[in-house]
Amino acid sequence: MFYHLLPQLAEIHIVFNVFRYITFRTAGAVVTAFVIAFVTGPRVIQWLERINLGQVVREEGPDHQHKAGTPTMGGVIILLSASISTLLWAELTNPYTLWALGALLWMGLLGFLDDYLKVARGKSEGLIARYKMVGQWTFGLGMGLLLVLNPISGLPTNMTGVPFFSDHAAVFWPPVFVLFVGTVISGTSNAVNLADGLDGLAAGLTGIAVATFGVIAYLSGRVDTSAYLGLFYLPGAGELTIFALALASAAVSFLWFNAHPAQVFMGDTGSLAMGGAIGVMAILLKAEFLLVIVGGVFVAEALSVMLQVAWFKYTQRRYGEGRRLFKMTPIHHHFEKIGWHETQVVIRFWIVGLMFAMLAITTLKIR
Repeated sequence: MFYHLLPQLAEIHIVFNVFRYITFRTAGAVVTAFVIAFVTGPRVIQWLERINLGQVVREEGPDHQHKAGTPTMGGVIILLSASISTLLWAELTNPYTLWALGALLWMGLLGFLDDYLKVARGKSEGLIARYKMVGQWTFGLGMGLLLVLNPISGLPTNMTGVPFFSDHAAVFWPPVFVLFVGTVISGTSNAVNLADGLDGLAAGLTGIAVATFGVIAYLSGRVDTSAYLGLFYLPGAGELTIFALALASAAVSFLWFNAHPAQVFMGDTGSLAMGGAIGVMAILLKAEFLLVIVGGVFVAEALSVMLQVAWFKYTQRRYGEGRRLFKMTPIHHHFEKIGWHETQVVIRFWIVGLMFAMLAITTLKIR
């Protein structure tokens, strides 16, 4: 909003020109998201406690029964601070902004419904998995189709970059690209959701991932840096920096309330929303394959579940009894089972997440 209103006052005073600059507006978005999260956080937590929206904890696995009843749906704090900050500071006619914000709100609404049903039913499964997948794939397929029909950059929509190669790109057949977009958004959303099992884990990792994509967005949106680094030049993509850093600020601010011992959990309201936003940013920046590196910890969380299920079914058919590769999945629970304290798991996973982020940034120059 500020971008559309305040630069017009530059005739009155030149200081209003600063609202044209992405760097200034990004800083403003970061501070705004931080303030909104801190102001709304306690009020949202009190509201959740008042309407008795407490977490339902699974009986199997590590002993987290002491967390039962802790307010959930805290992702509302993240959605409010990130979306309001973006609306205030970003260019609202920019398609990159609109797609990212739309993904955040769509997936947030889907997650909110899932959280509500968990609490209403008093069971941990919430929204039936196939209905959740329908919601994710509806957005993903719709986005893929609209991008094919209405490209938002001068490059072919169905083209994506390949890490470590500046002159190589993968080009999908358009129908395959539409399915690819659905897979990326659904997969990323669910992977972040799987990582949301310990106090502060998903919020910290998401903050790292979206900040990394914020840097990539800024570099891709500039003709000079994109040419120097061998990136696709994507006019207008720099506006994603504002959204990404606002979301990162909201996620990190949420840690004030979500750090161990958590006062509130983000629930699917936050994890599905942030996962969807990460997937959409990767698609818009033509960095879908780089997403595997940026979100390396999320990939490990999802793979651990898939491997566990596949191995259990295979050994059940082969030997008559199911066997496990890990003590429990997602893999953060495996490390709890072998004796790591919850805080140790979270901080060590953050460190690994930072290493993956640094590796992803490194690929921008190693080409």
